[in-house]
Amino acid sequence: MPEFMGYDRAIVTFSPDGRLFQVEYAREAVKRGTTSVGLIFSNGVVLAAIRRLSDLAIPNIGSDKVHQIDDHLGAATSGFLADGRVLIERARIKSQIYKLTYDEPINVLGTVKEISDAMQLFTQYGGVRPYGVALLVGGVDEKGPQLFEVDPSSAFYGWKAQSIGRGANAAVKLLRKGWKANLSQDDAIRLALSALRTGEKGVKISEIELAVIKKDKFMEFVGDSIKKLKKYW
Repeated sequence: MPEFMGYDRAIVTFSPDGRLFQVEYAREAVKRGTTSVGLIFSNGVVLAAIRRLSDLAIPNIGSDKVHQIDDHLGAATSGFLADGRVLIERARIKSQIYKLTYDEPINVLGTVKEISDAMQLFTQYGGVRPYGVALLVGGVDEKGPQLFEVDPSSAFYGWKAQSIGRGANAAVKLLRKGWKANLSQDDAIRLALSALRTGEKGVKISEIELAVIKKDKFMEFVGDSIKKLKKYW
């Protein structure tokens, strides 16, 4: 609208109705990214994502969408993968420092707050732009399995199951129908893969990245190892 022209040129400028347009544009970048899914099961968390590859691409080399942060902790991203990689590296360093300082692993919420704080700084200084990425952070700590979403505004929310990216609306509808308390690991993997297939038609199993996170155990399936999950496909 003409009366709002110019308010999207700097992150530090609010529009008259209290909006930060650059943050809203960053959310649009997330909506254009391929779909990612996270859900809690009985004793862990499943994170899964789609990474489209051309026939000439080399699997397992390039920007991943599912990342390990620690033995008990991981994240899936959607949006600008390079932005996500920077935030993941920050979370990894924080996790290592915490373990060296306190001789125990960092809790899931502590990691989420670290990522959120970093993203919030980029919503209030001139000359920078917001991170164009959203994350699903999942892990197991003293409170059990936990899953959080962090969006480009730096707000975070706790979920039992959630999806981000361009297929999120369709995927969430399936998650609402299929998720229940105390899902088994097999059922959780099956539901996560079904949500991705519902979110984006025509996806191949070779384009899936998936991680199962339990207490002190991070199992990742990507590239050739994703074939082990073909029975759930």
